[in-house]
Amino acid sequence: MFKIKLVVLAGVLLFLNGCTGDSDYQLLQTKKNTTDENTKVTAGSIEYLILPQDRLAVSLYKDPADSPELDRGSDLGQSMNRNGLLVNAAGFISLPLIGNVKVSGLTQTQAADYITKRYKKYLNTPSVYVEVLNKRLIVLGEVRKPGVIPMTNEKMNLFEAIANAGDLTDSAVRDSVTIVSNNPVRGIQMRTVNLTNFDTMRYASLMLRPNDIVYVKPSSWKAFRVASADYTSPLETLTKIASPFVTLKYLFDN
Repeated sequence: MFKIKLVVLAGVLLFLNGCTGDSDYQLLQTKKNTTDENTKVTAGSIEYLILPQDRLAVSLYKDPADSPELDRGSDLGQSMNRNGLLVNAAGFISLPLIGNVKVSGLTQTQAADYITKRYKKYLNTPSVYVEVLNKRLIVLGEVRKPGVIPMTNEKMNLFEAIANAGDLTDSAVRDSVTIVSNNPVRGIQMRTVNLTNFDTMRYASLMLRPNDIVYVKPSSWKAFRVASADYTSPLETLTKIASPFVTLKYLFDN
């Protein structure tokens, strides 16, 4: 009888938990500032803008006439730092000959053009290459290998990100994948993508920017199982503690 009461109590607690609406187990449950999957993501909006604390690979290529001591087979490119140059909190990097250069807020191409222009004051025909080394995505939720995914290209689509994260789990909600982006103009935005309906899917909505966060929600059944475990665990402990006393009472009564 005691165990039956415990089971009934657990059922009541789970029912009350379900009536509260949102589950504490799920992230990003708010619907505010959320756009649909048809939001236009243009090439210009995807192109990465350099931020403070980024690490840049900067290489300078010089005209052979500027370096007559170089042999024909020698490398004309000069890497500024093997580990990359850190963009400081003010958005500057320090380069030989030209000093501090502000690169935050620029694309890789714009930064390369600006640095090239600065070097033209000292060199005949300089050419500069700039690449952000720490571009990455974050994939969370119902994927087999959640974590940080490095981006070697300027952009990545949602299917590539999920593939790099080991594919979706059986508990994943596939019709409402959330993507969080930090837009330089509009701030933090969320959009949802339905991976189950090809007719409503748009290629632009699948494109991901560096530093985007992809969150795959768990199904309601998994959230229920997790909530059930939270409530039944202490009840199971109480049952184990009470079990010897129930057994003794049964023996004495008989």
